[in-house]
Amino acid sequence: MSRSVRVVWDDKLISYDFGPGHPLAPVRVELTMALARDLGVLDKVEMTGCDPATDDELALVHERGYVEAVKRVSLAGAPDLAYGLGTSDNPAFAGVHEASALVAGATLAAARAVWNGEAEHALNVAGGLHHAMPGMASGFCVYNDPAIAIAWMLAQGAKRVAYVDVDVHHGDGVQAAFYDDPRVLTISLHESPRTLFPGTGLPGESGAEGTAVNVALPAGCPDAGWLRAFHAVVPPLLRAFEPEVLVTQHGCDSHALDPLAHLMLSLDGQRRAYAALHTLAHETANGRWLATGGGGYELVQVVPRAWTHLIAEAAGDPVEPATPTPQSWRGFARDRTGEAPPLTMTDGRDAEFRDISGGYDPGDAVDRAIMATRQAIFPFHGLDPQP
Repeated sequence: MSRSVRVVWDDKLISYDFGPGHPLAPVRVELTMALARDLGVLDKVEMTGCDPATDDELALVHERGYVEAVKRVSLAGAPDLAYGLGTSDNPAFAGVHEASALVAGATLAAARAVWNGEAEHALNVAGGLHHAMPGMASGFCVYNDPAIAIAWMLAQGAKRVAYVDVDVHHGDGVQAAFYDDPRVLTISLHESPRTLFPGTGLPGESGAEGTAVNVALPAGCPDAGWLRAFHAVVPPLLRAFEPEVLVTQHGCDSHALDPLAHLMLSLDGQRRAYAALHTLAHETANGRWLATGGGGYELVQVVPRAWTHLIAEAAGDPVEPATPTPQSWRGFARDRTGEAPPLTMTDGRDAEFRDISGGYDPGDAVDRAIMATRQAIFPFHGLDPQP
């Protein structure tokens, strides 16, 4: 199904490092790339490097005063709390501008490849920093690389870009960047803001002409409920919107083992979501697909396997779930973290779900979340909110 796939990588991407003990440890992307390499997944894609985003590119989304503040912090490593730099979520560190601009540059390189036709699909697993605001760092995110990539494509003449965010946290920064822009459809499936940061993302946040879409799922939601919600909302909206490019953020912190959130997905449920988004990229966006990583704080058991599955899916050659993890990778993971690594590429779940077309149950919290979103959004797009 995939004609050409590009993975953007530079070893310096692991310099986006808030220090020991911070949940967003760069070893997670280091282990991802090592696992994908040892499984032969990277042999099936084109690997390219990247340059840091320029000030003008960052200014597509961020205030120039904020960029200058990040640079000042970067020189000395001293905090600037007025810009959210130096908090426990976003500790100040020397080199923060350079590290953050490189992450943004990697996602921009992926966007250029897709927009210019150099690749059908392109990925930056180190990206997906979706909480950064125009003038403020937030939620482990300094520069909002997905929003910058979308803004760049709009500047190139894109008329419709769709963004689907499956991170457990609301994609608030990307939504904020395009809230009043009907050219950008943002869809976020996340744990309810009543129980999780950042406290936004209710269905009533509908943006311009219903182009901000939020599915706020109850804590404890498992594969079956999450996939039911995804298929009840995402495919019909993408088909109605007909984007020229599909941009996706693949935070895997919806997993049951993630220490920072409360959804209960398995690796197998996440893998099914990747396959569905791949299919939708071909069906609705002529195959143009830009994918990033995102959150994910179970650094050994979840993130490397999840994003290796993502790369393999994009490459059109999915990894069989029962595939053993390579001995070489297990040794590397143990040496880097001291943890016992997973033995296979599956959690052993079937990840089956019932489609909402068979009717909904008003007594079920997931179905209530689905219907709240459909009722708030579907009429804007000429869709019937009823199943």
